[in-house]
Order: sequence, then structure tokens, then C-alpha cells
Amino acid sequence: MISIRRATPEDASTVHGLISELAKHQDRAWAVTVTVADLQRLLARPEVTYLLAERDTQAIGYVSWLERISFWSGENYLHLDDLYVTGTERGRGAGEQLMRAAAEAAGGKVIRWEVAETNEAAQRFYTRIGATLISKKIGRWQPR
Repeated sequence: MISIRRATPEDASTVHGLISELAKHQDRAWAVTVTVADLQRLLARPEVTYLLAERDTQAIGYVSWLERISFWSGENYLHLDDLYVTGTERGRGAGEQLMRAAAEAAGGKVIRWEVAETNEAAQRFYTRIGATLISKKIGRWQPR
């Protein structure tokens, strides 16, 4: 049985491990610079939501988001940062349960996220649960 719960600062080490797994899965392990101490602080912030999926008290995945506002609609929405399920658990319902928990937390608000064009498995999953995928390029700029 899978349970879903909100991560607390005490879960920072587990959260760090899952984030690192996702980054490695995406061949971007080098991009993870957050520390366990950073995550302890972040998980204590009320605007940060990080839900853990657990099977028999073992973390098997997560979904994380921030609430944002759209200046086009004037409405708040949830911006998903990540959805991740460990390799051995994929296809066993954790991802859908995490997304359903996010939908419940959204309370009718729109949920938005990005997915890599090359991540066809994720695109199939999102389409299967009823999401609409819109093509868009994502800009990233880090001025020095």
C-alpha cells in the first residue's frame, strides 16, 4: 500500500536522496547543488509543498510545487517542480497517486509543469491521466 504525506524538515536527507536520484536519471547529477541543510530550511517554508510517496515507510517518489500567480488570468496556480518515482516503482500507481494528491491540494486551481521533449514515457503518463501537453521552449538565464 502506498501512502502520501507532506515532507517535513526532518525528511531533508530523504528528499535530497530522491532529488539526486532524479537528477542522475536525467543525466544531470551535476546540477544538484542544494544541501540537506538547505532542504531543511526549504521544507519549513509554508509556500513550499513536497509530498512523499511511501511504501512500507520507504520513500518511493515525490511531487513538489510552489503556488504562483498568472498575470494573464489573475488566478493562482500550482507550478510543479518535479514528479519522480523510483525505477522499481514506476508503473505501480505511485505517480498517479502523487498527481491526484496534488490535484486535491490545488482545490480546482490549474496545475502547470514542464516535461522534456525527449521524456516520452512521462508524456504518455501525463496524457493518460488527462493532462494537456503544450509545446513550449523554456528559457533559462543566469546573469553574472
